[in-house]
Amino acid sequence: MYKFIFLFLISSQICLSQQMLQNDTLNREAKIQSIVKGNSVHFDVDTPPLIQISGAPKGYYTFFWEFGDGEFSQEEKPAHTYKENGVYDVKLWVTNNYDAGKTPTTRPESVKIDTVSSESNASASLLNEGDIIDFTKNREPIPNEDLVVVLTYKNPYDELMDGKLYFFYNESKYKSDNFQLTDVRTHHGEYPIVTEDRIAVKDTNPFQSMLASNEEVSFKPPILIQDTTDQEALKKKIEDSKKEFKEMKQIGFSDFEPGEERNIFFQLRTTPEMLKDTSAIISIRSVYVPNSNSANHSVKEMEMEIVTSHDPNKMTTNANLMDFRNRNQKNFKYKIQFQNNGEGPANTVRLETDVPEIFDHKEIELLDFYPKCEICPEEDVAYSCLDTTFLENKIVFTFKNIYLPGSNQKGVNSYDSTKGFVSYKIPLKGKIKKQKTQSQTAIYFDKNEPIITNYATTRFRPGISVGIKAGVMRIGSLENYNEWFFGATLSSYQAYKGYWQSEVMIGSNNFTSNRTYTERIQRDEFFTEVYDYEQQSEFQNLSFYLVPTSYRYNLTDFLAVGAGLQVKWDIRSKEERETIGEYTEVVEIEDFERRDPEQDTFEQETISNTFTNFNSAAFLDVNVGKVRIGPSVGIRYHLYFAAPTHQWQFYASWKF
Repeated sequence: MYKFIFLFLISSQICLSQQMLQNDTLNREAKIQSIVKGNSVHFDVDTPPLIQISGAPKGYYTFFWEFGDGEFSQEEKPAHTYKENGVYDVKLWVTNNYDAGKTPTTRPESVKIDTVSSESNASASLLNEGDIIDFTKNREPIPNEDLVVVLTYKNPYDELMDGKLYFFYNESKYKSDNFQLTDVRTHHGEYPIVTEDRIAVKDTNPFQSMLASNEEVSFKPPILIQDTTDQEALKKKIEDSKKEFKEMKQIGFSDFEPGEERNIFFQLRTTPEMLKDTSAIISIRSVYVPNSNSANHSVKEMEMEIVTSHDPNKMTTNANLMDFRNRNQKNFKYKIQFQNNGEGPANTVRLETDVPEIFDHKEIELLDFYPKCEICPEEDVAYSCLDTTFLENKIVFTFKNIYLPGSNQKGVNSYDSTKGFVSYKIPLKGKIKKQKTQSQTAIYFDKNEPIITNYATTRFRPGISVGIKAGVMRIGSLENYNEWFFGATLSSYQAYKGYWQSEVMIGSNNFTSNRTYTERIQRDEFFTEVYDYEQQSEFQNLSFYLVPTSYRYNLTDFLAVGAGLQVKWDIRSKEERETIGEYTEVVEIEDFERRDPEQDTFEQETISNTFTNFNSAAFLDVNVGKVRIGPSVGIRYHLYFAAPTHQWQFYASWKF
């Protein structure tokens, strides 16, 4: 009995421990810790244990702090000095890299500053020299997670300034929205704009009103923009951006000190629909008008990669969803990102990249890369450089003689310094097939085993191809049957192999039919009246044909087969009938026949109907020519479910 109780308690404890471990894995939380000294605060964070992904580099966390006063940090344990007394809501986003668990959540913490005991050091500029606007993000977007994008902008003039910002997101080329804008946090009196009239609205948080109602509101009237001919370039940029993006927010600002930098925090919730575009490059854009009385403006665009996990070694492309019809008008970009996760620096980084067969890999154009270095000459050199070589269906990028710190290297506090990338543009070959392709990269750090990235997928929108077809139909049982038809087709544009096609046709047929038959009338027991009829009919029909869907398969560029269902309905049918009856009197007991032409009959009638003779058929089809796009000819056999059952269709078609 005691043994049973002991085993029950042990098994219950094991089950409870497993359940707690599973709950910790599913619901992980990182907790903010802070020590306040006057107006200086030292922050720390208690993170849950990492769950190492088998075979991946060592897992680690990255951090993004938002201090509640317009400043932020990406350090693990930052120290921050506040300039004014007050209560500040501190937010933290922790991102798990090479970790099998869920991304930890963090609850905001309020920090109260009662006294300003020390001067705040001037924040280092977040902008590169010459820039007046830039984006920063807390991490790459994963479906169904929060993404924070910081828009930093600067007053480039030597005088107090007001102006406006445009924020564009959710690209039109994607069917589903990538983001939902859940919050806009400002700290310098910025306000949302809906019209140039800018009627003031009394609201303590106008941005929350804007998001809740899904429309812009006005809050604080600055100087109105002046209409001048110099603003045509700005107007065109705004109109073009409205076409490229589904969503736009306008934000106004004023009392902007010379040389001052400000940050606006956009919190975006990534949608689950993003998952189908994994490895795609998506963009957001801002247009900065730094002076309301001027048409001067700056444009900044940030590209992001949709990922399923926070892996810094990845490959992405903007060619994941292409318009095949306009393929030669598009720039196809690829980006390879890598990070040295070793305990020491890497001197050589080699990227062996697959190139889909639709691209001309020897015509690539480098757009940007890091670490920054020279392009390698033909001879060997001792300085840092980037070498590009070509293998069959591969490009090899090699960073030589560089120093790329390892993320686990002693003294390395910035994970960004351990990362690198190569981005390039690549043209299509002259003639390509409309097929899905994939590529990935093997990343070698010195002589270590390679890290294999995700697949970057290239696929095409189905597109619409409208075609015309015309021809003649024959019915095997009717020798003089003659039907001409004209119609249209709707299918996927220049499909590579299999695709669906619908058709609609109108046919006009004329044919004649002859038949003979005998009618016998018994007049009495001796005499029989016999009529030998000869009937001739001329038919004129206008028929409607519909192929709701058929499946076609391109065996080659010049040969295709298909099968499907077709329905037929005579919209209008007309029959002109003539019937002649020859009279004969028969005396059967005497085996005697007597013709009497005077009692012959003649009858003419016209029979008209509408929407009659509904019929359906299954068909098989073969056509030759430019079967993907262009002219072709074909033959189709129909087997109807009601007589006449056999029909042949001979046609010519042209797909556009």
